[in-house]
Amino acid sequence: MGDDKDNGKQGYEKHPFLLSVDEVGQILKTNTETGLPDVDVVKRQEEYGPNRLHGDGGPRWYSLLGKQISNAMILVLVLAMALSYGVSDYIEGGVITAVIVLNVVIGFYQEFKAEKKMDALRSLSSPSANVIRNGHEITVPSGEVVPGDIVQIKMGDTVPADIRLIEAMNLDAIGTELDTGVGDRLNMAYSSSTVTKGRGRGIIVFTGMYTEIGKIAQSMQGKQRKAGRSMSRKKYGNFQPFKGGALRVWDRIGKFLGLTEGTPLQIKLSKLAYVLFGCALLLAIIVFGVNRFNVTNEVAIYAISTGIAIIPESLIAVLTITMVVGMTQMRRRKVVVRQLSALEALGGVTNICSDKTGTLTQGQMVTRKAWIPGAGVYSLHKSDDANNPTRGTITLEQPPASKQEAEQERERKRAEQDVLRSTAGLKFDIPAEKEQRNQRRIEERNETPPEKDDPEENALPEMIPELEAFVTSAALCNLATVRHDPQSDTWQTIGDPTEVALQVFSLRFGLGKKALETQYGWKQLAEYPFDSSVKRMSVIYRHADDPETVVFSKGAVERIIDLCITVGVGDHQEAMTPKIKQDILEQMNFLAEQGLRVLAIAQKPGPTGFDPHSQQIPREEIEKDLTLLGLAGLYDPPRLETKDAVKECTMAGIRVHMLTGDHPSTASAIAKEVGILPRNAGTLSAEEARSLVKTAAEFDGMTDEEIDALPSLPLVIARCAPDTKTRMIAALHRRRRYCAMTGDGVNDAPSLKAADVGIAMGLAGSDVAKSAADIVLTDDNFASIVNAIEEGRRMFENIQKFILHLLTSNVGEVVLLIVGLGFQDISGVSVFPLSPLEILWINMLTSSFPAFGLGREKASATGMEWIPWDTIATVLPAIPAMLCFGPVPLSLPNLHGSFLSPPGNSNTFAIACST
Repeated sequence: MGDDKDNGKQGYEKHPFLLSVDEVGQILKTNTETGLPDVDVVKRQEEYGPNRLHGDGGPRWYSLLGKQISNAMILVLVLAMALSYGVSDYIEGGVITAVIVLNVVIGFYQEFKAEKKMDALRSLSSPSANVIRNGHEITVPSGEVVPGDIVQIKMGDTVPADIRLIEAMNLDAIGTELDTGVGDRLNMAYSSSTVTKGRGRGIIVFTGMYTEIGKIAQSMQGKQRKAGRSMSRKKYGNFQPFKGGALRVWDRIGKFLGLTEGTPLQIKLSKLAYVLFGCALLLAIIVFGVNRFNVTNEVAIYAISTGIAIIPESLIAVLTITMVVGMTQMRRRKVVVRQLSALEALGGVTNICSDKTGTLTQGQMVTRKAWIPGAGVYSLHKSDDANNPTRGTITLEQPPASKQEAEQERERKRAEQDVLRSTAGLKFDIPAEKEQRNQRRIEERNETPPEKDDPEENALPEMIPELEAFVTSAALCNLATVRHDPQSDTWQTIGDPTEVALQVFSLRFGLGKKALETQYGWKQLAEYPFDSSVKRMSVIYRHADDPETVVFSKGAVERIIDLCITVGVGDHQEAMTPKIKQDILEQMNFLAEQGLRVLAIAQKPGPTGFDPHSQQIPREEIEKDLTLLGLAGLYDPPRLETKDAVKECTMAGIRVHMLTGDHPSTASAIAKEVGILPRNAGTLSAEEARSLVKTAAEFDGMTDEEIDALPSLPLVIARCAPDTKTRMIAALHRRRRYCAMTGDGVNDAPSLKAADVGIAMGLAGSDVAKSAADIVLTDDNFASIVNAIEEGRRMFENIQKFILHLLTSNVGEVVLLIVGLGFQDISGVSVFPLSPLEILWINMLTSSFPAFGLGREKASATGMEWIPWDTIATVLPAIPAMLCFGPVPLSLPNLHGSFLSPPGNSNTFAIACST
């Protein structure tokens, strides 16, 4: 609910999943048929506030303002301002005040704009909800729903809040059972879950921070105590309360001063500010000592001037504006930066841990291969639209005559793939030149214009009984919808990408689910939905011309073939034997090695006289004694730009790791295709090859010591779980690596927080993942990460340039003023080569504009060819050069002008010191 609202009224004596629908309706005073009246909705919105998580909309304005004021450089200027007012130098004090206000306003305004941009992006995760109010179904923003609203959800919707279901038809909402551990509450649907199948209607019982996803967000906001901060005397000894208390105080002071929290550059600049502050105090003491500690107003202002000369007053403004410009550039390149400092931090990234589906790949499945026993392998070619069943051609490869011939053919194809880019050493995939690829595509288009389809090329293989049984089963054991929109001339899909791919494949042969049900008379009687524990799905159908029923099943190959007693249909049907089962598993591995996700399709005669209204047959009885019809190989094509992006990372010294839930062979094939894994892995030793790819079970089964002993961390981790990602980040940190992590689910939030740079997906990401991230990709594209890194490196280079420029000027001023202490005018006062206002003029105006120009310089041509730097060691890389070149050119001309001028201090200084 709202941040400042009392949410106690969302409590129940028993959890709603333990109550009946009528009891929940009575507690919430709502009608389950007509919903809430408008008057009650307004009252509940005022009572409960908006349906959003704490932190939505970013930090409060006062938090951003406090962050700007507590900046190290600002605090130094505040002290100088106070001293100026203390000696009645109101002109200098006023100028310093203006400098402080300018820096604070610029930083606050730009960060506030960045957070407003993030507000708009958050709405992508759950933009609207269909609710029933006053007996009418209307669409409202998800943030406006209240407890007691009756909400309708269907396939493709995002659940707006926690719902007690009233009715459900084949409803399956993913994203909560696995992420929050509440999969046993079958009569509930949870906020931010995605409905992948079916439909439902329910009562909203919890909103905002009282939802399950809100509880996770709440737990993440809690502070985790660092080691050694305990105050327990019994556990750690009598001295522990003093030690723990001192460390806690230091943590608070260090956080306020920016010395213990922030990016390496922020911490380094904070340390620099206080080093300069110490130098300023030392210089003031030197000024007082030269004047025998006779601290008059003139001597005090000289000391303040010397102290101000060492402080680069315009540094904060230049730094903030440089980052804001970089952030603006990133917006145009599909990257939203939640914190300005994150963009700078990206420049030092050494490792990127990325998900596969939707980030490295397009997130659109297509059935590329179908292996049917007795028929061969059906392959899809030249399809440029995964959802369009009319594009592309299908060919049939006849099965080999013997197992030896089959193995020779597989080895030949594997060899062809490795030879393409095989080298003597460990080389990463470098894609062909774009111009050559584009030229080939242009030639192909010129040879076969798309508007003139070749009938022979688009001809389908002959429909044989084995193929018909396969595509019929794939279409009917399926909840996806694929339809053609004649107005836009596009194919629209709803449902899980895997099921969409199978439905499109069936439509290529004119046997889509709608046609089978309306034209061929198939009628669904029951459904056994996909269950992650058994990894399969089944349906029972009856044909209009046949009283007998048929069971259609699909699922993981290992799970399906264990339930099969026969293989194939018609004349090619044969009993399942251990030898045949081994051949099927080999075929599965062969397809997986090509980067395909493999599913098994099966069927069997159903129960005679089955009545879904009166009979409930256990799943175990339905899903046994099956007949395997074939294997479907589904392909999620890599994004066209992924190869070049991975190559650019490799050239920049950044190692890319793929952390995915796919089968190891599938993950390895995709990793080779995009260049994460070497194409010539066959030339590596067995130990080296094993270290490149591991499953989550293998990686999580290792101790930290065993992981640290590996020569290098795995480039691919398959069957990856959220905890595996966190362990991977910890392993990288132990190797002193600076890593970025991508994520989109609720359970990715801890790993996003643990990473040095957390990157969330803007399209597929949950609210919790986005709030935990530093950067959000609006297009969920890996190439956008590379763009952000390039911008981060450009910014870091420019920050080095203008810091060196500003400090060079400051050192020159200090040398000039210190030398001036050796000269006195006729009244015995030290000569003032530069007045305070002249120093501020130089630091804020004369030096600032060149610094702004340096901050906006374009990236160097070789910026992405350098090895990532140590961000802590290289903020100030040219101190010796600064000391050599700063004092000489700046101080000598000023000394010449000051000491050869008439005796006495300048009129400007005299006016400033007048009392």
